[in-house]
This record gives sequence, structure tokens and C-alpha cells, in this order.
Amino acid sequence: MGCGQKIWCLLYFLFFVSNLQSYCTLADPQVPCYFNFGDSLSDNGNNNALLTLAKVNFRPYGIDFPTGPTGRFTNGRTIVDVIVQRLGFKSYPPAFATARGQEILIGVNYASGAAGIRDESGEKLGDRVTMNEQLRNYQISVRQITGIQGDNDIATAKYLSRCMFTVGICSNDYINNYFMPSLYQTSRQYTPDQYAVVLIDQYSQQLKTLYEYGARKVAIFGLGTIGCTPGELAKFGASPGSACVDEINDAVQLFNDRLKLLLDDLNAKFSDARFTYINIFGIGSVDATTLGFTVTNTGCCGGQNVCLPITIPCQNRSEYVFWDQFHPSEDVNVFLAGRSYISETPSDAHPIDIHTLAQA
Repeated sequence: MGCGQKIWCLLYFLFFVSNLQSYCTLADPQVPCYFNFGDSLSDNGNNNALLTLAKVNFRPYGIDFPTGPTGRFTNGRTIVDVIVQRLGFKSYPPAFATARGQEILIGVNYASGAAGIRDESGEKLGDRVTMNEQLRNYQISVRQITGIQGDNDIATAKYLSRCMFTVGICSNDYINNYFMPSLYQTSRQYTPDQYAVVLIDQYSQQLKTLYEYGARKVAIFGLGTIGCTPGELAKFGASPGSACVDEINDAVQLFNDRLKLLLDDLNAKFSDARFTYINIFGIGSVDATTLGFTVTNTGCCGGQNVCLPITIPCQNRSEYVFWDQFHPSEDVNVFLAGRSYISETPSDAHPIDIHTLAQA
């Protein structure tokens, strides 16, 4: 090969590599926007300015997050943060409380610590943005997006139909409602199965509202193993022969079973939408020690009690399943998000995982 040919080949190779690097750097996310609804498991700052005990915009929360405390109820990223990254976003959707202008075009996070499906859930902790209120806030965002689109409702509908929506809520309907009988009446009004029916009925209406306002790709996180959290273990004690409070986990599974059926019904009713169930309970039931976690029944910050600003957290955070008495550590969130995004077993997601949903 002559010198001229070699130079030409080298230039071609460099051009190819340059374009490949540009593609990898500038590649668009798999969906144009991401909207999230939920509670403290995905709150990214909506509670910071509220009068509530359910806010954590102080250290040591955020100790492993690049910008420090943000209002996230963990040491680093939430499960939603990790999924956002897996989808290819370069930044996180802003909290509704601080979202401004055109930044809402990449999506918005409406989640609020202590929120529940039922309006009264978590009220003893102070202000919070319930699921019903989160939906009203989302409707405000839709109107804003429509304005940005030149008041073109069709363009807005088309845009939203391509976006990812995730919803993860109902923990507080159990932790800060049903299993707090000294403050709430629900455990005396309903059996666990009846309560699951009541919750699903209301959740069904909320998800239909989400559909009515443009959501077409919707991933719903089922409830996790709430009965294994350090806070509930401290309150009730582990069941005989178990590491968890089985009564709580059994009630949660009644809800999850009905939630899965609800999403099947919604898929049958709304043929232009895809609703999928993410089995957080099943994914989170794996033997944590096989993943390298050594501490499973106490939080890194506060143990089985509240993590306060003066609390010194553990140093070996990667060994802890829980960051505080209720919320997973960042490493656990990374694990949960990974299997939510791409299923490792058929039971992880039904009918499809989030990666497949994004391509739908």
C-alpha cells in the first residue's frame, strides 16, 4: 500500500472514530421525557419547602450524591434516578416544586415523601403532596407543555405518548395508615384483603386520569418488602421463624396481586397504551448476602430509628441494604433499577420490562 493510500485510510479511520464518539456523546435518550409519581422512594426535593417531618434536605442524606443533600431519602441516587440514567438522560427531571420554563420538556418528578394513594395517608407527618395532588400538578405541566408547543393539543399528545411514566406509591397507605391503628381507622374498617380492594379501586381511577392526560408508556412499581424495613421491625418485631414482619408483607402481597390484575385490565381497555408491572417485592426478596450486603435489618444512618442531621452514618455503606429505617441504600436502588430496566427473570416485570417499554 502506498504512502498516499495509508494516509487516506488513516484519515478515514479518524473520521469514523470521531463520528462514533460524537454519536455516543450526543445520542438522544430512548424517550424524550420522563414523568414520575410516588413517595419518598423517589422524591427528589418536592418536600423541601413544606411544613413536614417527611423531608431530608440535610446531611447526611445525599452524602454520596454529587451535589449533596437534595431532598432524596437516601445516601445517593434513587431507583428513578438510576432508571433515568439507563434511559440515556444526561440530567434528572426536575422536582415539580422547582421546575421552570422549558426544562419541563425532559419531564418532571412529582413524588412526595409521606404521600399515598389515599389522601389521609401520612398526614400525621405534616404536609405532603398526595397522589391526587400530584396528578393535578401533572395537569398543570401538561398545560405548560401545550403552551410551549404553540397551544397545539395534538402536538402535545403526540409528544407525551412517547414519554416514560413511572408510578411507585402506596407504602404510606400501609406504613403511615393501615399499620398505625393508634392514628388511623382503616385497620378497624377493613380486613387486609378489603383494604387492598379499596386501594386498587382508587388507584385505578388515578391511573385512568394519567392516561386521559397523555400517558401511554407507564411502568408501575409494586410494593416492596415493607415488613422487612428496620422501622417496622423495631415497631412490631420479626414474626416467629422469619426475619421480617410477615403480617405486613402478606398484606402488601394482596395489594400487589390485585395491582397486577388491574394493569392487565388497563392494557385490555386501552389498546394504544402499555402498562407494565415491576415486581419490586420479588426482585427485593433475593438473598441480599449473595449480592455482597452484610447488614439487612438496620439502617446505615440511625439504625432502626430516625436519621437526624446530627447522626453519623456508617462508613461501609455498600454493605447495608437500608440507608435509614425505611429507605434503601443507593447500592440497593442500583440493583432494583437494573432488574426493573432489564428483567433477569420472567417474574421481574409483567408483561415487559422498562427497556422494552421504552422501545414500544
